[in-house]
Amino acid sequence: MRHTFPGVGKEFMPSLDEGSFLLMPSAMPHSGVEENTRIVQLLDMRLAAIPEVDLAVGKIGRVESALDPAPISMYENVINYKPEFVINEKGHRETFKTDEEGKFILVSGDAISNEEGLLLNIHADQLIVDKKGQYYRNWRPHIKSPDDIWNEIISVTKIPGVTSAPKLQPIETRLVMLQTGMRAPMGIKVYGHDLFQIERFGLELEKILKQVPSVKGEAAFADRIEGKPYINLRINRDAIARYGLSVEQVQQSIESAIGGMKITTTLDGRERYPVRVRYPRELRDDPDKIKKISVPTPAGVQVPLGDLVTIEYLRGPQMIKSEDTFLVGYVLFDKKDGFAEVDVVNEAQRFIQEKINSGELIVPSGISYKFSGSYENQLRATKRLAIVIPVSLVIIFLLLYFQFKTIIASSIHFSGVFVAFAGGFIMIWLYGQGWFMNFDVAGVNLRDLFQMGTINLSVAVWVGFIALFGIATDDGVIMGTYIHQVFEERKPSTVAEVREAVLIAGRKRVRPAMMTAATTLIALIPVLTSTGKGSDIMGPMAIPTFGGMAIQIMTIFVVPVLQSVWRETVVKRNKI
Repeated sequence: MRHTFPGVGKEFMPSLDEGSFLLMPSAMPHSGVEENTRIVQLLDMRLAAIPEVDLAVGKIGRVESALDPAPISMYENVINYKPEFVINEKGHRETFKTDEEGKFILVSGDAISNEEGLLLNIHADQLIVDKKGQYYRNWRPHIKSPDDIWNEIISVTKIPGVTSAPKLQPIETRLVMLQTGMRAPMGIKVYGHDLFQIERFGLELEKILKQVPSVKGEAAFADRIEGKPYINLRINRDAIARYGLSVEQVQQSIESAIGGMKITTTLDGRERYPVRVRYPRELRDDPDKIKKISVPTPAGVQVPLGDLVTIEYLRGPQMIKSEDTFLVGYVLFDKKDGFAEVDVVNEAQRFIQEKINSGELIVPSGISYKFSGSYENQLRATKRLAIVIPVSLVIIFLLLYFQFKTIIASSIHFSGVFVAFAGGFIMIWLYGQGWFMNFDVAGVNLRDLFQMGTINLSVAVWVGFIALFGIATDDGVIMGTYIHQVFEERKPSTVAEVREAVLIAGRKRVRPAMMTAATTLIALIPVLTSTGKGSDIMGPMAIPTFGGMAIQIMTIFVVPVLQSVWRETVVKRNKI
């Protein structure tokens, strides 16, 4: 497919335009609360300064729930960006009054250009609505698509010590995280029994992924598992024995002073609230202060905790994840613009396997890895489509057979499916060619009007092909049915009579066949030009149907020719 139709890749579903992005960068695991708070505030300020951004809100931390295992070093910035043009309450583009020079007239009476309005931060309520006016663009001239806005976001959020992030959208991200547990549409899961080995192998994979041509190098990032600073209180058994203390008693003192211990429950009507007691934060937020925590002894003496324990500073995991009884670490990455997810994963797999075969990458004993992400849905969908599409073709053929009662006649009319199938792929290929329909009509560029760009083979596209197969035989059936009626009336016995009958029948069915195809093509134009909700899915579904029906008009020639060949063969055979 790549060699026959270059630029046609494979993916699960077209990306939906949610009108917002979710930026999820990460800092080093040893960064503290104050530093992370400063960084997320800095991110919000930089994002809000982008003219195309309408709202930017960031957060760190998580709720007290196992369903949100986000470390404090991972940020979530929800970014709502403005639509390309001002839209009204119905979701349609609004036009505003302009003067002879094309400048927009404000309510105040002033006239400004679109670029000046962006600099002055002019809002829609300051413009005058006019059905004969022009569209007001919210984006700067060099911003052509949401991808350009994302590139602006990445460029302004480059902060030392903070990683980049794959391109994500809020709803899309939640679905991906529910399916795979990762915060990226593509990634590698590294399994093993040793967190240190998992992290080290993940870092090796990160270096290799940065070398893959179709992978965004700045978005490739392996989990830093072993990096969280810990304070370990090692109890000195000889010291506690001198004071008549047990290990349990010392641990209870540490728990109640630092972590807090439930001592009772208070009642408020029907509600119950646990009461926990611990030292105030200012007495437990420093190792030196922790040493001064008093531990009661059986003799009634208060002993400083520093006399009973040794304080150690260790590096440990910030989060422990497991899947299928194995510890797991993630290596996240993203694709470059213009590449399909499945093609990127396949290229990354080949690249890593080549490194393993050459000995540059060694997989440690007990370590395994697998690619994961939304592309797995595409693999599952491919297996199902491999069954659904042949079944639909068989059903279509059986319906034709029930109508024409012969295998040959049914096959002749079924040929329209193959013609339409080719037309669908041709249209998909043309959509990705920059020269196709790249001209203006009434000041509107047709590529922009039909939102033309690279179309990857997805479930939506294949659903469009299945719909195409159902109507691809219409013209052939219209033509073939009337040819059959003419042959029943004339009963030609020579080759010349057969050809004459085919010509007579074919000429009378050109107009009905053209009208059948035209109604389908005209009905699909609003779908191809739509920009509202659902257009991201409906567009790829309509493209193969439109292209197939446009080429399928050829069946008004194909079916009569095949009918003539078949009927002539029958006539010649009868003469013999």
